[in-house]
Amino acid sequence: MSQTLQASTLPSRVLILGMGWSGCVLATHLQALGVRVAGTVRDPSSAPDDALLRYQLRADSLPSPALLDEIAQAEAVLCSVPPDAEGDPALRLLLPALQESPALRWVGYLSSTSVYADRAGGWIDERSEADATEAAGVQRRRAETQWRALAEERGIASALFRLPGLYGSGRNALLQLSQGRARHVVRPGLVFNRLHVDDLATVVVASMQRPCVDGLYLPADDEPAPPQEVLAFAAQLGGFAMPPAVVWDDPALSPTLRRFYESNKRIDSRGTREALGWEPRFPTYREGLEDLAAALAGHGPALPPLL
Repeated sequence: MSQTLQASTLPSRVLILGMGWSGCVLATHLQALGVRVAGTVRDPSSAPDDALLRYQLRADSLPSPALLDEIAQAEAVLCSVPPDAEGDPALRLLLPALQESPALRWVGYLSSTSVYADRAGGWIDERSEADATEAAGVQRRRAETQWRALAEERGIASALFRLPGLYGSGRNALLQLSQGRARHVVRPGLVFNRLHVDDLATVVVASMQRPCVDGLYLPADDEPAPPQEVLAFAAQLGGFAMPPAVVWDDPALSPTLRRFYESNKRIDSRGTREALGWEPRFPTYREGLEDLAAALAGHGPALPPLL
């Protein structure tokens, strides 16, 4: 059971390891709250020209003195780098600096519900056993354990976020349909939870404001839904034709895509909401897609761009 620490103001400096799509959305939210944000990328020359400070982090080279200095000043570090067979590659590269950082008081890791084995449509929550045996889930658990160990060694707060499928500006069914990339894959009885990337950002912010020993969070929307239902809603919303249906185990589908449809579980996020005082702005895929459609039409709220 996690132990809540004293309520805290946001950290003044945050370092995001792996400044991809979700990392950039989080950075935008934090900057709007007055936080200084920096991040790591594999290739700074290909990064967008914006105000975010980016440092190169690659497995084949040592961290730069500038990145090490950033770590020494960061009060919070969040990692969104995918794991490998040995766990978290970013943590391996930066562990000595993170162990010695004088300012660090919070670490977070973006994990996945892949750490849970198939539940045949059953529910999971923060008390459920992370019992996956396939490679992706095992690697995620290994990375989680490594970040937990660092936090325990340092005596600081930590937060693991086991996430469902993310969507938002730049990655959603409306864009996939408009670009002819949508896949209408059907597996009877299969449902997924989802999480808008802006809701991911607000739940991370909430966890920084309520630092916790061994924090574990399962943020998700309120409605586990079949993927074809979500696609049909997006098609109706945008005036697109539905692609032809394909059964989930069709040999024509890639092994990666077939694996995505093998696991069937529902997420109960009530514990996360209670612990953090958090509610998603987009409680189901309908609100999320409607907001995205409005933004695409030019008369909705501005959303962070795909970065």
